[in-house]
Amino acid sequence: MGSACVKVTKYFLFLFNLLFFILGGVILGFGVWILADRSSFISVLQASSPSLNVGAYIFIGVGAVTMLMGFLGCVGAVNEVRCLLGLYFVFLLLILIAQVAAGILFYFNMDKVKQEMGSIVTKLIRDYKDGQEDSLQQGWDYVQAQGKCCGWVNFYNWTENAELMNRTTVTYPCSCEKGKDDSPLMKKGFCKASDGNRTLSDNETQGGNSPEQWPVYQEGCMEKVQSWLQDNLGTILGVCVGVAVIELLGMLLSICLCRNVHSEDYSKVPKY
Repeated sequence: MGSACVKVTKYFLFLFNLLFFILGGVILGFGVWILADRSSFISVLQASSPSLNVGAYIFIGVGAVTMLMGFLGCVGAVNEVRCLLGLYFVFLLLILIAQVAAGILFYFNMDKVKQEMGSIVTKLIRDYKDGQEDSLQQGWDYVQAQGKCCGWVNFYNWTENAELMNRTTVTYPCSCEKGKDDSPLMKKGFCKASDGNRTLSDNETQGGNSPEQWPVYQEGCMEKVQSWLQDNLGTILGVCVGVAVIELLGMLLSICLCRNVHSEDYSKVPKY
């Protein structure tokens, strides 16, 4: 390989590693977001699968290592240091193997995650307390309000909540209420039905809380949540494939440059 080709490869590898450094920062930020988010569907996912927290820490670790690899790759490429280029290649190979293993593990555990999530949501609905400030309750309220759905399988899941069903008037989960698309604030807890929006039933005249009189969405959230997971899984897998291609390109460029650097001057390496 001529000196001109070596220079082109060197600067291509530098630009690639700059991109890799930025990508590492994005991955690290994504992991921090998963751990910090307490007001959306992510909080419910965390409770349904403890492995999500582990995954968040893995994202943080991979992001930090990716940033370090990007830095080493930049220094090794610009200063033509074979030791750093070789180290960069090895770590990049290990990250690629770890990504493939994690992707396969996650794919084959999706059904288990869905089953665990259904159990957690059912328990959450059963134990839901009116007026209690809880991140899981707020997360599920967010899911129902945004998804325009109620309960897990259907709105009858809420009949398992003893506090709700012990009410003597028609009372329902506020986040399930129909026709509140324009409301700037998401309602939480339990709401009493107004007389103008319903007709009294025999059950209510006897002092009961009849689910058939609830002004709520009747469709459950299970299909919408699973569809959300499937859509986002496709996006995540697409990003992972793109990252894998970039990593393979980086490995190819680093090994080509490493093989064509016949002498190295360590005095070029910055010292801190």
